[in-house]
Amino acid sequence: MIAEKEVVASTQPEAAPAPAGPPPLTVENVTKRFGEGPGALTALDSVSFTVAPGEFVSVIGPSGCGKSTLFHVIGGLTDATLGSVRVENETINGPHPAVGIVFQEESTFPWRSVIDNVAFPLELRGVGREQRHAAASRYIDMVGLHGFEKRRPSELSGGMRQRVSIARTLAAKPRILLMDEPFAALDEQTRLLLGDKVLQIQQQLKQTTLLITHSITEAVQLSDRILIMTYRPGRVKRIVKVDLPRPRTSDVVGSREFGACVADIWSDLREEASRGLAESEQESGSGAA
Repeated sequence: MIAEKEVVASTQPEAAPAPAGPPPLTVENVTKRFGEGPGALTALDSVSFTVAPGEFVSVIGPSGCGKSTLFHVIGGLTDATLGSVRVENETINGPHPAVGIVFQEESTFPWRSVIDNVAFPLELRGVGREQRHAAASRYIDMVGLHGFEKRRPSELSGGMRQRVSIARTLAAKPRILLMDEPFAALDEQTRLLLGDKVLQIQQQLKQTTLLITHSITEAVQLSDRILIMTYRPGRVKRIVKVDLPRPRTSDVVGSREFGACVADIWSDLREEASRGLAESEQESGSGAA
């Protein structure tokens, strides 16, 4: 059984009781193996957790811990070997309309304008041009790109293109937003500022969000809880409750409480990353021999 650890003393009023009913997202005993027989690789081993309505949860771990595999299983892009993923009471058996996905690689359509990129999921549903553009404009404003509606992706920076991808995903009105290291290709300053924007949107929409990341700073800045994964096979080592006050911005990064939380998580990650480094060096040495 995994115990949650409260890292920072709460400065917030006690939350209202959670509404009755199943959580928006339940991951139960998910195991994923690649291959068969003695050479099979276990990427994930009995991973279980839930995400509450409107909660922001991050999954963090060393390279090789199965974060991306977990992302693909939850997104319905690959099947688990064992276990299940449920949206409320419905088991996922492929891509689910309730789950919106933002990938690490920005995925804008280069031949479409910003507004037509964002309106694309509504176009697929047969929504008329005027109505879908009105809806898309709302999400464009939300991600801070007002005035860029007619621009093409080639005219935007990498951070702006990723914001277009986020707006397009939100336009489909998913109940759960799943993000796989969406800012990994960006510099640290841009990541922090876009983190502020993501938090504003998440609080405005009360969006249930799951973030896959390798950045401790990003995870602590954004999250209500953080799942720390072990090195391969990926298991949930510990669940950390980030009890920093909300509304939260990147200003919190300089606080003593933030630093204490980062240090606490790093103590676990360092152990797992060291295991991974030792294993890779051992394999490299064996290959050289």
